[in-house]
Amino acid sequence: VQLQASGGGLVQAGGSLRLSCAASGRTFSIYAMSWFRQAPGKAREFVSFISRSSGSTSYTDSVKGRFTISRDNAKNTMYLQMNSLKPEDTAVYYCAALRSGNYYLLDDYDYWGQGTLVTVSS
Repeated sequence: VQLQASGGGLVQAGGSLRLSCAASGRTFSIYAMSWFRQAPGKAREFVSFISRSSGSTSYTDSVKGRFTISRDNAKNTMYLQMNSLKPEDTAVYYCAALRSGNYYLLDDYDYWGQGTLVTVSS
């Protein structure tokens, strides 16, 4: 599986962005998916998770109520709708595919996208 993240950009605080993660191949639906982010000088951190059938989602506390994760298995694509953006959301956002394991553990993921930069100005 190859993952391609897109949709990042520069936005003012309070604004919105929608990230997309397009997957190649026919096996997208067998993977749970997540978004991670990495701010300059910081470790990569978990942002949000969605199960294979979209029946389960999870968010890190700092984005709850502002971000919404979704996926369209027919289009082999995952999304992250980000609203009420804050300067502290500035980071490179990565999508990742998980066949099995713990969704909050980076090492358990099988595939990673290349990242898309989100910059939120104050």
